[in-house]
Amino acid sequence: MRVVIFGAAGFVGLNIVEALMTAGHHVAAFDLNPIPPAALALFKRLPGQLVVMEGDIRDAAIAREAIGTGTDAIILGAAVTAGPAREAAEPERIMAVNLGALIPLLERAKEIGVRRVVNLSSVAAYGQAARDKLLLEEQDAAFPVSLYAISKLASEQVLARLCALWGLSACSLRLSTVFGPWEHDTGHRDSLSPPYQIMRAALDGEPALLPRNSRRDWVYAPDVAAGVSAVLHSHEASHMVYNLTGSAVWSLLDWGCVIAQLRPGFECRLADAGETPTIDLHSAADRLPMSPARLKTATGWSAAYGLDDSARHLDRWWSDHRSFGGAAA
Repeated sequence: MRVVIFGAAGFVGLNIVEALMTAGHHVAAFDLNPIPPAALALFKRLPGQLVVMEGDIRDAAIAREAIGTGTDAIILGAAVTAGPAREAAEPERIMAVNLGALIPLLERAKEIGVRRVVNLSSVAAYGQAARDKLLLEEQDAAFPVSLYAISKLASEQVLARLCALWGLSACSLRLSTVFGPWEHDTGHRDSLSPPYQIMRAALDGEPALLPRNSRRDWVYAPDVAAGVSAVLHSHEASHMVYNLTGSAVWSLLDWGCVIAQLRPGFECRLADAGETPTIDLHSAADRLPMSPARLKTATGWSAAYGLDDSARHLDRWWSDHRSFGGAAA
């Protein structure tokens, strides 16, 4: 399969590149940023083929050129994940990357007959969704607030409309809070995941102090890559939107305590009264978890990593990639 991934140098994109290349596929990786050298060195040892293309997705001519004749699928993962300060300073750029760049790519996909388009959306698209239920389901009304969330919901709707008009097979995947291998600061994300912050503190020999015990349906990046691959290989997407999330709700503090068990001397706990938390949870309260049922029914996929095994896998991964992102030994 020949797949073009936009936003390939972000950590979610890197996990998808790795999974597809491990399976022997031909991958074209497009991003404004270069692929990190450590990732590039690993990818070159995998059985698949890799073409790296650096460019700004807002440049329609360059972005369209990345989708060559014979492309089977495209993955739309380029995004600016903006906090309030960046929203106020760069609203045009946020909307241009997250939404405006979509249309030229879909036009190109229509021209050459791309078989499948996968749009990486976000749980943020739900926004201030109903709180009087146990799980967020794809048919629930969405009320996004931030520009990032608004752009993600709009990207789903634009994709659905144009694909219906043009006969393209496509779907949007609403990703839960993702963490895992290859996570790093690309300059396009204002919210590095709380598990990454805990892992970073452990690597740097600093304590991780949480403002509260956050519980949610975290999803491990290799699981996201496996879910995307399952969608690419499915016959047809019967729905336009799918939740892609972990298989259980678990506690961030419990996850950090597993890291502490693996790294003697590292401390992960709730901040005491008067202490300043060192871990940013990016919200004042936990959101509802998403239901994984629709995607499992459509593809058979479900997340393989839970609390304990994701912590142990990520700890081993950082031990094997000590130079990535300046990690300590």
